[in-house]
Amino acid sequence: MRKDFDTIVVGLGGIGSGALYWLSRRLGGDVLGVEQFQLGHDRGGSQDHSRIIRYSYHRPIYVRLAERAYRTWAALEEESGERIVHRCGGLDLFPAGGAIPPEDYTESLETCGIPFERLDAGEIHRRWPAFELPDTVWGLFQEEGGLAAAAVGNAAHQAAARRRGAVVVEGAPVTEARVEGGEVVLTAGGTTYRARRLVLTGGAWSNNTLRHFEIDFPLTVTREQVVYYAAPDLAPFAADRFPVWIWMDEPSFYGFPVFGEPAVKVAEDVGGYETTAESRSFDPDPAGLERVRKWCELYLPGVVGPEHRVKTCLYTLTPDRDFIVDALPDWPEVLVAIGAGHAFKFASAIGQVLSELAIDGRTEADLSLFTADRPILHLENPPKSFYV
Repeated sequence: MRKDFDTIVVGLGGIGSGALYWLSRRLGGDVLGVEQFQLGHDRGGSQDHSRIIRYSYHRPIYVRLAERAYRTWAALEEESGERIVHRCGGLDLFPAGGAIPPEDYTESLETCGIPFERLDAGEIHRRWPAFELPDTVWGLFQEEGGLAAAAVGNAAHQAAARRRGAVVVEGAPVTEARVEGGEVVLTAGGTTYRARRLVLTGGAWSNNTLRHFEIDFPLTVTREQVVYYAAPDLAPFAADRFPVWIWMDEPSFYGFPVFGEPAVKVAEDVGGYETTAESRSFDPDPAGLERVRKWCELYLPGVVGPEHRVKTCLYTLTPDRDFIVDALPDWPEVLVAIGAGHAFKFASAIGQVLSELAIDGRTEADLSLFTADRPILHLENPPKSFYV
């Protein structure tokens, strides 16, 4: 097996698989993907049936990145023949006096020219009778919102990259990483490789590799969970009749129509407890399940039924919950991307951006919020805010 490549990608979850694919479109077989486990493992943050995809975001930089995301997913769909983005509409629910300012969202959409509707509680109930909301709640509806088929998208990125010649090594944890004479030297799974560029997309394991470069970002890893309810009547929650939705308050909840399971998926955002990638539990958290159930009993009672499935994942959160997509300040040969627990919708777009940075050294994407040298990432005890 060859040992020298133009670019090596470490970590083949959502973002890493996207980077591998977009690099392979230009480099063919001159890109190596390294995964410490097996492809498709569920230890990280992006291996479930669905993730929300939406234009509605609190800052224009994310709306613009979402525009790129829809384009890059469409390109992958065309090449792979797989359907990844399912548009069913997206509904952001704002209670009066909530912790998340709605103006940030409406102004971002208006700035970027993205159409949306403002719906009162009565109109929300008329369109989707399953919602039972007080009159003090209103909704921001964006018809292009929907879900991205996460596991399908990961597999499509990986398979398409391999068809273009990309090399993938599984079961290969990194034990050494350094820059030597402007060249990256990486040892993984007992084999040493060399490359011009290194792309680190390790999620909750990011700092394990970054420490080889004397970097330890102040990341918070949390163990999150989703619950699939076997609702008594699934028909109102069919994907052609029900939107993805987010309760824009603290705590924040979100959910999906029926997709991937004969059940309805609901979760609390950043509702889990701190953990590490090595020590995390896969067991359900009863307190978290109770919070989700109580919210549903209040506002979405028809969804509540037996727990068909509970699934866990990891969030890897930056203190400000903005991404990191950048070269390391002292090591331009090394790029890093960390998705802060809300990046899957952007996985293909961030992968494309990483390929441009690795090959061209620049990108037209606005990454001004996502720099690796921003001050908050270098504080010993930074303030934390996880709203998006």
